[in-house]
Amino acid sequence: MEEIPLRSYQEEVVERALRGENSIIWLPTGGGKTRAAVYVAKKHLENHPNHKVAVLVNKVHLVDQHYQKEFRPHLGHSAKIVRISGDSPEKDFFGRVVKDSDLVICTAQILENALTNTEEDKHVELTDFTLLIIDECHHTHKDNVYNKIMARYVKSKIKGEKNLPQILGLTASPGTGGAKTLEGAVSHVLQICANLDSVIVSTKNYVPELKAAVPRPMKNYDIVNVRQFDPFGDHLKMMMRMIHEFMASESKVALREMGSQEYESDVVELEKKGVSEENRLLSQCARHLRKYNDALLINDTVRMVDALRLLEEFYVSRSENALDVVDIFLSGLFEENLVELRALASDKHNENPKLAQLQQTLVKQFKDKTSRGILFSKTREGTRCLYDWVCANPELQRANIHAAILTGAGTGANHMTQRGQRETILKFRNGGLNLLISTSVAEEGLDIPECNVVVRYGLLTNEIAQLQASGRARAQDSVYSVVAQADGREIRREKTNEYLEELTVSAVTQVQNMEPREFHKKLWELQKAAVMERILSSRQREEKQTRYNPSQVQFICRNCFTAVAQGDDMRVVNGTQHVNISPDFKNYYHTGEQVHLERKFEEWEPGRIIRCATCSLEWGFEVKLRKVVVLPCLKIKSFSMKTPDSSRTAKQWKDVEFAVEEFDFVEYVTNRFPDEFLE
Repeated sequence: MEEIPLRSYQEEVVERALRGENSIIWLPTGGGKTRAAVYVAKKHLENHPNHKVAVLVNKVHLVDQHYQKEFRPHLGHSAKIVRISGDSPEKDFFGRVVKDSDLVICTAQILENALTNTEEDKHVELTDFTLLIIDECHHTHKDNVYNKIMARYVKSKIKGEKNLPQILGLTASPGTGGAKTLEGAVSHVLQICANLDSVIVSTKNYVPELKAAVPRPMKNYDIVNVRQFDPFGDHLKMMMRMIHEFMASESKVALREMGSQEYESDVVELEKKGVSEENRLLSQCARHLRKYNDALLINDTVRMVDALRLLEEFYVSRSENALDVVDIFLSGLFEENLVELRALASDKHNENPKLAQLQQTLVKQFKDKTSRGILFSKTREGTRCLYDWVCANPELQRANIHAAILTGAGTGANHMTQRGQRETILKFRNGGLNLLISTSVAEEGLDIPECNVVVRYGLLTNEIAQLQASGRARAQDSVYSVVAQADGREIRREKTNEYLEELTVSAVTQVQNMEPREFHKKLWELQKAAVMERILSSRQREEKQTRYNPSQVQFICRNCFTAVAQGDDMRVVNGTQHVNISPDFKNYYHTGEQVHLERKFEEWEPGRIIRCATCSLEWGFEVKLRKVVVLPCLKIKSFSMKTPDSSRTAKQWKDVEFAVEEFDFVEYVTNRFPDEFLE
């Protein structure tokens, strides 16, 4: 049987896994972690013909990537391999598929769903597998789905259950967990080890070979001069101060510096306060101030016209929905200043100096016609603005830069589809594109060809994200550039992250040097504490979710404060979709455009977007169940909930303080059409 060639450092890091020990392989991006895992899986299946392997990933596109690039080429001739993600029909028979396969590659959520499903064809136990390979395993913490799976594992281990699978984690960096001291970083690494019930391994004897195989890029700080004049930004701030004065009698909240993340946090809290008090003056002013702050942030990183476009799109959607004097004032303020804002935005003399530096950096790096790069930006809106700027920039077009946006997959307005992601990456790999303008989605996991240019622009991230991004520049003589203002927040964070990278190395080394008995004793203590914490947390969550009777909870539109439903009108379908079954609810909304989802679902299909009949706030969309029953599916973020004690908001349905019953199809149809069943 054909052997899988490994480098010496890869052979070193798989030694403990080959002995059947739980371990975390720590190698940098491009170091061949996945190839090492394939080797372990191959040996595992060869030595134990009846064993089963599950490869867990945290992003849908990685299912295909690992299958096509690594596992099928090396194991496809000797093992039955199946890949399963949310759009795979096999997910509906996951239990049966596992029985008929040697190795399953799936998203962690698919396995989590199968562990909790009671249907025989869909259900699996952890003990059905003999090896779990967990990709990007540094995410195994808090409420991440990896940690939910491993929490079951740890609880079973503490109970003394046998035949649990071997664990193999893969990571480019466990990070420090936000800790700034060695003691705190060591605690974080130990917690990751406890969550995965594993030791952490890295190469000790072949560091030079690893460095030669994965060269670090040359790091450049492309420093930008401070913007001397910003009349466009100053005008936006003047308008924001007018809104501050307009709501001064109601707002007692101190707002921090405009154009900062701190200001955004302040106005988010102000909006929540306004909603909970049903004070439209506060809630609407806060919502508009947040959009102005978004525009200031765009103005600080991209062009003035991009910031203005953001505001124009926001106000176009609200122009026909004035409900009271608050809406009239806010819309009127923008309309009165629009001509001057357009004039200021078109004045090239006051354009953002960061863009001039970014242009210089890109032109320099793309002098080589074979250059390939990634430009990292913080937000989807930022990638869109940068893409428009690249396409409209004559200098960058003369440099033959062919760019495309790469953002996370989803169903929102600015999300890409999974197909769009795949097509963009394929075009980049084939040379049709040479620059990806990306959010953090390109930092880890994606099978993106070696880049010789990586630029971070306007980013404030942690040390793991910074390390993953720099790891994308792994072509020979590659460059990693940080475009930022001298002594600005981005530079300070970058320098801090460099220190945290070193702190991570020190922490891992200290954990690896612990005496084995002390290490395992510490893991056991952490695991027992985590189990107790989950039990208490579960009890508290159950108490919270039954605090009120559903009939005591009134649903209020978050924008216009119209009372539209009761808690006992709500039902949950498939554990995820929350629908309103009251026939009267249709009087409170109107429908818009059809929703199109990339995936197909077994028992439902999307219908049209629904919006508040009074103010047109988007509430969710209709769903058609079993092809016959159409019900409105609601986004909890679009509502406040009035209880006997107060009004409050929730980010997710799991945060509501009343129990939501399961939807019963037969009961619903019987109640709606009782005469049909009496004939």
